[in-house]
Amino acid sequence: MIRRRHILALPLAAPALALAQGGSPLRLIVPAPPGGSTDILARLLTERAGAALGQAIVVDNRGGAGGIIGSEAASRAPADGNTVVLGHNQTHASNQWMARNLPYHVVESFTPVARLATVHHATVVPANSPARDMAGLVAMGRDGRRVTYASSQAGSASHVIAETFVRRNNMDATHVPYRGGGPATQDTVAGVVNFYVSTWPGVVSLVRDNRLRALSIGAPSRIEGFPELPTAAEAGMPYMAVDAWFGLFAPAGTDPARVTRLAEAFLGALGAAEMAPRLAQAGLNPAPMPPVPFTAFQREEVERWREMAQLTGIMMES
Repeated sequence: MIRRRHILALPLAAPALALAQGGSPLRLIVPAPPGGSTDILARLLTERAGAALGQAIVVDNRGGAGGIIGSEAASRAPADGNTVVLGHNQTHASNQWMARNLPYHVVESFTPVARLATVHHATVVPANSPARDMAGLVAMGRDGRRVTYASSQAGSASHVIAETFVRRNNMDATHVPYRGGGPATQDTVAGVVNFYVSTWPGVVSLVRDNRLRALSIGAPSRIEGFPELPTAAEAGMPYMAVDAWFGLFAPAGTDPARVTRLAEAFLGALGAAEMAPRLAQAGLNPAPMPPVPFTAFQREEVERWREMAQLTGIMMES
């Protein structure tokens, strides 16, 4: 079984490997602190991808500002094929509409390389909540009653999906932003807030232990181990089926042949037989997509988030 400390140790040998290979390492910018899903995905893939490239890969964590700091650094890097960023739906879609004075353009500043993985979002309530299903949660926020909902950050996917749900159902609700998914989850368990739209990996163990109740999950079908948990579509909320996704981007202008080689190396690592259980343990769903379809997918996501931004009026905190 792979352990987080082992994952975190993977890049430490990279500089020495680069010297042994006699070339420059590939810098993989992770626009998030160590330990989260983005970071874990990066570290799971670096060894195999580096071997395929014949090049060491150095993970460069640059967290902060909803991924803007790391993504900006990648956008300003030389387009020589030796820098990529592991972006996601916030850094390379929603930030275009929800971040004030964004110092890069989510499309024009980058060349899409490959989509790698997705994570589903689930709507959870405290274990003692009177809401037994999504219809019950809607009822809690109507008829003169006010509900509160948590988010991992103002402008995050958890905020936007929940606010979309609130507005589409004409609920009276108050947003309670937190600094990260951990505190938001803790206060949902404690009943400080009435509900939280969380990434599934962040709450699955608490649902399994009956410390939280899951009302729906934004997956295309019911998930293994939770046959009674309806999908968002089955619950009548198909617009809540918004996955978090993770993909590689190079600076705009990177040579197409190099982009293809990078995509082949990372998608090959993603598809390795031993990777499936490691990804599953981290709550990540493999979602391979090479450069051309990934480019089209990203543009569709940018438009999707524009519509949600217009509906909710949400902006990130400065």
